[in-house]
Amino acid sequence: MSDTTTNTDAGAVMPKMAIAAHYIRDLSFENVAAQAGATQVTGQPEIAVTVNLDAQAAGDNRFVVSMKINATAKTAEATRFVVELDYVGVFTIENVQQEHVHPVLFIECPRQLLPYARRVVSDVTRDGGYPPLMLDNVDFAVLYRQRLAEFQAQQAQANGAQ
Repeated sequence: MSDTTTNTDAGAVMPKMAIAAHYIRDLSFENVAAQAGATQVTGQPEIAVTVNLDAQAAGDNRFVVSMKINATAKTAEATRFVVELDYVGVFTIENVQQEHVHPVLFIECPRQLLPYARRVVSDVTRDGGYPPLMLDNVDFAVLYRQRLAEFQAQQAQANGAQ
C-alpha cells in the first residue's frame, strides 16, 4: 500500500465572504382588502412576486447588497394585499478575483439573504391576517445569467444604433 498525497498550493489564499450585518431597510404591508372593508376573503388569490437586486461598494472589501421583494395577492374581485420589502446585507468579500466579485454580489450574497427576507414576508403576511406567504427558492445564478444576457443585448443594440 502506498501513501498518496494531494498536491496543494500552500501559497493559495481561500476566498472569504461574510455577512457583517443584515437588516430591513424598508417594509410596507398594505392590507388593501381590509382598507376596502372586505371581511371575507373568497377564492384562492393569484400571487405575483418580483425580486430585484442592487449592489454597491462600501469601502475596502465591503459591499452593500439590496434585495427588493414585491408581492401582490389578487383575487377576481380585487387586490388583497401588497408587500414591499427592501432587505439589505453588508458583506465582507476577500481574496476574490476582481472578475468574480460581480457574480458573488448578485448570486452568493442574495442566496445568503433570501432566508431572512423570506421569514419577514411570511411573518408580515401572517400578522396581516392571511396565511403566511412562503416565497419559493430563487435560483440567483439563472437570474444573473438572464440579466447579464439582457444587458449584453441592450449594449449590442445601442452599439448598432450608433
